[in-house]
Amino acid sequence: MAEAPEVFALRGARVYVSGHRGMVGSACARRLAAAGAEVLTADRAQVDLRRQDQVEAFMAAARPDAVVVAAARVGGILANDTLPAEFLYDNLMIEANLIEAAHRCDVNRLLFLGSSCIYPKRAANPIAEDALLTGPLEPTNQWYAIAKIAGIKLCQAYRRQYGRDYIAAMPCNLYGPGDYFHPEHSHVIPALLQRFHAAARAGTEVVTCWGSGKPRREFMHVDDLADACAFLLARYSGEGHLNIGTGSDISIAELARHVARITGFAGRIAWDQAKPDGTLLKRMDVSRIAALGWQARIGFDEGLAGTYRWFLDQTSLRR
Repeated sequence: MAEAPEVFALRGARVYVSGHRGMVGSACARRLAAAGAEVLTADRAQVDLRRQDQVEAFMAAARPDAVVVAAARVGGILANDTLPAEFLYDNLMIEANLIEAAHRCDVNRLLFLGSSCIYPKRAANPIAEDALLTGPLEPTNQWYAIAKIAGIKLCQAYRRQYGRDYIAAMPCNLYGPGDYFHPEHSHVIPALLQRFHAAARAGTEVVTCWGSGKPRREFMHVDDLADACAFLLARYSGEGHLNIGTGSDISIAELARHVARITGFAGRIAWDQAKPDGTLLKRMDVSRIAALGWQARIGFDEGLAGTYRWFLDQTSLRR
């Protein structure tokens, strides 16, 4: 399939990647550097993205040609459900400050990254971009979702009012090197990898997972997302946001079995059905980005095994 024509040259461009220490930001920084871009970054000690004055001062000094909004407060169901104010406020401030500062500093190219949780809880699957704002959100992550919807609308508003070439993309569930491993606040893949790894090493007989195991999710390796981001920065200019995903899904029960196998856990998997499942099925319609000439390439088994190797490396480094 032929690729869409280039609208922005990455080679030689100065691209500020916010959130460069996170899983998504670090992957985007690696991919853009490989494409010949000069990647600009700033640590939290330099710039608190929730503070407008600090963001504008940095942007004025750095003068990037493009901005990738990959910075965000992220977490799993428990974190979203128990820290609603932080998830809503922090994400609203981060995206609003970056987009406004980019405009004020005459940066005409920006990519905002959202999340598949922007879509209604009962959206028809596979979920097309047009499903946005057609129904109620999943309650357990509505705070994060509302912030991300606001980011999409900010990009559209600055495009309409100021003529800025700001675009937005919505990835499916992500995993890979640099993921956030936390016993309570992680997303499902790092949470399971950490839990099954510990159980395998301790000889635990049973690992209990949240929910029924029946929900199905679409998972994409973060390096595929980074490749899509580079592709869209170079080749997409449109008001509508685009889904990024693999177009396939797996049940959480199947995922748990994959993780058990990779970590060497030989015991039994139990399910705590008193805990919430979240949306039962969520798979993205990726036909629009596919029509532009992009598709995911990293297989799930390959990606999951590589993520576990990265986790083991980090664990050994902390000892």
